[in-house]
This record gives sequence, structure tokens and C-alpha cells, in this order.
Amino acid sequence: MNITIVGTGYVGLSNAMLFAQQHQVIALDIDPARVDLLNHKTSPIHDTEISQYLQKEINFQATLDSTVAYANAEVIIIATPTNYDEQTNYFDTSSIEQVLSDLSNQSSQAIIVIKSTIPVGFTQKMQLQYPSLKIVFSPEFLREGKALLDNLYPSRIVVGDTSEIGQKIGALFKAGSLKEDVDVLLMDATEAEAVKLFSNTYLAMRVAYFNELDTYCASRGLNSKDIISAVGKDPRIGTHYNNPSFGYGGYCLPKDTKQLLANYQDVPQTLISAIIQSNTTRKDFIAEQIVKKAPETVGIYRLVMKAGSDNFRQSAIQGIMKRLKAKGIRVVVYEPVLQESSFFGSDVVNDLVEFKQQSDIIIANRIVSDLDDVLEKVFTRDLFGDN
Repeated sequence: MNITIVGTGYVGLSNAMLFAQQHQVIALDIDPARVDLLNHKTSPIHDTEISQYLQKEINFQATLDSTVAYANAEVIIIATPTNYDEQTNYFDTSSIEQVLSDLSNQSSQAIIVIKSTIPVGFTQKMQLQYPSLKIVFSPEFLREGKALLDNLYPSRIVVGDTSEIGQKIGALFKAGSLKEDVDVLLMDATEAEAVKLFSNTYLAMRVAYFNELDTYCASRGLNSKDIISAVGKDPRIGTHYNNPSFGYGGYCLPKDTKQLLANYQDVPQTLISAIIQSNTTRKDFIAEQIVKKAPETVGIYRLVMKAGSDNFRQSAIQGIMKRLKAKGIRVVVYEPVLQESSFFGSDVVNDLVEFKQQSDIIIANRIVSDLDDVLEKVFTRDLFGDN
């Protein structure tokens, strides 16, 4: 098949590599630098499997030209960013709407699969606006840095269409995966949209729960690791996704929880609001713990909050930085993926030795071997050494 991917972030590239083994794939992007990198078999994002697959003999090219990208497409996957707008309490879906408008003007007969995260009801709204288009929503469940791996071995495939079109798209994704037995779940588009938001909000809730448990232990002088380990022995709870952190962050969880809350208009709820508030409370607590140590200079070891990722969008550490700076504490940052000399008014010191020397306290969401020689300076809530 001829498959076009619109957008070359984690979602777009993981889908492109998934299908380029068996199909002809064109990736459309607006960034000339990204397109050039991809056409030279170099990934613009940090993902081991994507980098490896780019080196294979695959049917893949990237382009800036939408005419070329759409010309022979049988399936068009939209994976453009949809940032959450705090003013409107709504995802910014303008990039998706522009693509749909362009395809409508071209009378496209392709099946259009929206992979971007969207509000509940968006697909139905777009289908009514563009009745000639075949629009399907299929949520993405992936981790930054392991996006292709999560597409090759999916936990489930959800398609927001119960017709033959939905069956075709479900079969397409299943055929691209390496997992022998994967559930393909067909449902209405609005239900599939809800699945995405509720899934990510549950993950945010789990992060918030173990962070609040850890806050209690730290405040009462209890051994947080022992308590979490014992709680997790209950098979209904489990020992996964339980390592305390500075709060949930990243591209999906902060915006998806807020969008879900916005979708609760006129619907009774307390838990969704509490999850969002808990994340704020955790950052307040972490910042207070550091302020009590009265440091002159606090070093931030990585804005990236977990191993295998190069994305620090909405990372929890940024909220802690703002709180510390509001108290008059100098903050310096060690972040190798940053080329700039400053980050929101804080000096970037990417000489690790100098960074350690300048910092009275080093904040690290996760302990790594780089910090072994200065552990006495390190402030972390990492108990289990994993993401």
C-alpha cells in the first residue's frame, strides 16, 4: 500500500517505520532539517529502534511537498502535535484541521487515520464537517524513546470505527506488529478518543498515588521503599510504575489529564481534579524540601526526566525550578541536548565537572552513574532505579 504519515515526531516516525517494512511510506513534515535528516537515514529523535530501522532497506522517504505526499496515498496517518491550550481548555487541533481541509480540497479518497491525541467528540465533528472524507481515530499508546518498540509489540490496537474501514485499519496495524497475539478493539470514534484520555489519566493517577505515598513517608521519616514494595506485592496493585518522582510530566500526561477534566463539563467528578492538583502539590513539597537545605546554587541534572528520552517538554523539574528561583536560589542546568547557554533564565553548564563544582545540591529525578562521585550532593526520590 501507499501510506503517508503527516508529522515526524515520536508517533509519526514510529508508525512510518512500522509500515515501511511492508509498504511504500512517505513522511510529510514542515521542518526542512528533519526531512533532510530522515532522507539521510538519521532519526531526529532519540529512539533506538527507529534509528535501527532507518538503516534497513525500507520503502521510506520524507518530503516537504504535500502534493507529492498525498498524490497516491491510500492511507494517510495524521500524527501532528496537539498541544493543550490553557486559555481555551482544549487541545490545539489546528494542525489536524488544516490537513483535513487540504485533503477535502483535493477530494482525497484515502482512509485518514488520526493518531494525534484529540478531545472527545472531535472525530465526529470533523466527519460532519468533511462528509466526503473517510476519517478514523486510532489512539496511540507509546513511551517516549520506545515508540517503535511499543508499536511492534502493542498492548492493544484500538480503532474508532466499526465498519469495514475500521477492520481494514485494525488488520493493517496488526500485520505490522511482531506480537503474535494482540487484541484489535473496534468501537465508535468518540469511545476510542475517551480510551486514550482515560488511559493516560489512569497512569497519571498511579504516578500521583505513589508520589503522595512517598511524600507521607518523607514527612514522617518512614522507609518509602519498603512500604511501596510491600504494597505492590498485592497482585491487584503490582510492582510496576511505582517509582516515586518529582511529578508526572512529558508530552502526554499533563495535557491529557487536563483535557479529560475539560471534557467533564456538567459531569460530576472529584478524582480527575485531584490527580491534577496532586501533581502541583508534589512539586511544592519537593521544592520545600530543597529550600530547607538552604543551598546557594541548585544544579538540575537533566531536564529530561527519564532514560532513553530526549524530550523535556512539560517535565516536572521545570515547575520545581520556578519555585526555587522564586525563593532567590540560583539554578544551573546540565542538559546535553540543549545548545543554548541558558534555559528560562538559568545558566546551562554542560561541562559535567564544572556543573558538579558549582552545585551545592544536585537534583536528579533518576540516579545515574554520572553522579556516583557526588552522591552526597544529590537530592532524588528514585527508589528503584527505573523510569
